[in-house]
Amino acid sequence: MLFNSLEFLFIFLPFVFIVYMLLNKNKLVNLAIIWLTLSSLFFYSWWNILYLPLILISMIINFLIGKQLGKDSTFISRKSVLTIGITLNVALLGYYKYSDFFIENINNFFPTNMSLLNLALPLAISFFTFQQIAYLVDAYKGETNDYNFWSYALFVSFFPQLIAGPIVQHNEILPQFANIRNKFINYENITLGTFIFSIGLFKKVVIADTFGVWATNGFDNTEILTFFEAWIVSLSYTFQLYFDFSGYTDMAIGISLFFNIKLPINFNSPYKALNIQDFWKRWHITLGRFLTNYIYIPLGGSRKGKLRTYINVLLVFLISGFWHGAGWTFIFWGFLHGMAMVVNRYWQTFNIKMNSILAWLITFNFVNVTWVFFRAETWGDALKVLNGMLGLNGVALPDVGIVENKLYFLVNYGIVFKAFFTDDMSVIKSIIRHCYFRFGLYFYEKFIRNEKRVKNKFYIIS
Repeated sequence: MLFNSLEFLFIFLPFVFIVYMLLNKNKLVNLAIIWLTLSSLFFYSWWNILYLPLILISMIINFLIGKQLGKDSTFISRKSVLTIGITLNVALLGYYKYSDFFIENINNFFPTNMSLLNLALPLAISFFTFQQIAYLVDAYKGETNDYNFWSYALFVSFFPQLIAGPIVQHNEILPQFANIRNKFINYENITLGTFIFSIGLFKKVVIADTFGVWATNGFDNTEILTFFEAWIVSLSYTFQLYFDFSGYTDMAIGISLFFNIKLPINFNSPYKALNIQDFWKRWHITLGRFLTNYIYIPLGGSRKGKLRTYINVLLVFLISGFWHGAGWTFIFWGFLHGMAMVVNRYWQTFNIKMNSILAWLITFNFVNVTWVFFRAETWGDALKVLNGMLGLNGVALPDVGIVENKLYFLVNYGIVFKAFFTDDMSVIKSIIRHCYFRFGLYFYEKFIRNEKRVKNKFYIIS
């Protein structure tokens, strides 16, 4: 069930919201929590009912381990309980997400012929695994309250943020559900939530999906890319990824406000960053917080000398790359960002201030180039795009197969760059008007005419 689907917008969300508020109005607070939890699990299982037992088992085991961490056991130390809990979570994630990756690489490096498991990757397993690991660590530190199971299950499964984040912490969300003021309809939050949701929806279905057409054509459907084509493809994916992920986060934040829940901000204009450290303070903020608090600091952080700090930084980004996907291209992407962070930290020791325009150009182009490895299905796809960006396949005007409508290409890229770099309110207002016009076309073509894909001179969406 997608956030932009009819069944979500006009059936699921209104029904869940109305019942939740009615239960709270009648002082059935515990039943309201159970209702919202069951609704979230229904939302999760809508994608595939086979995923449901896995998340249920994961929540039950982690809840029991969290309870155990709050006790002083004579049979096993609390540290051992924590180790067992983290190991179980990592093992679950590793089995479903990385089994075939390891089997394939063992077959490549050794004379073995093990069959791939071809496991279906459970939806959102990377997110709810990290979220529950953070909970166990906080429970070990004595920072969690004595939550009941339904409250804990809601913390893990709350449907707006379940699929792709933000990665929330228990102390951010559960106190909000317990706050009596949040049990009643707040029209201001509904209005604000609708506005934020609309922005996110536009980002996703209009901007991200449009850039996605060009990125897919270049990465997956074209054998050779010339200079301009390769840059259009790489920039298209750079913008697609941001608007897709940022759009989803905005929609999640907007939906949560309907229930008077404020989720943490996850993006803060990352492509305006002037160095790679600044970029990671702006991009997927909640993931960066998790990596810092639960991996970087436990490794020693910056407390054990420069060399150890650099090693810790590199390890964190290698883990981040592997967390994003089971492939060497993801690991290499993490390695590149880790090395960039090390270089940035070393550069800062010289106290040399770089020109802001030059700093932005270096940072943005580094991020743009590294996204090529993040997106590419194979090393060959990555090299194909990079060779084109370097002009090794010639310099020619873009092929119509990459950019299906040159006029639309210029208009859309112009809008994106204006949105990034202007503070002129008249320009921003014109962008918003254009956004609503484009979204109106999308809604008409997809829902009224029931067309999945429409292409004309001014409108391309899939």
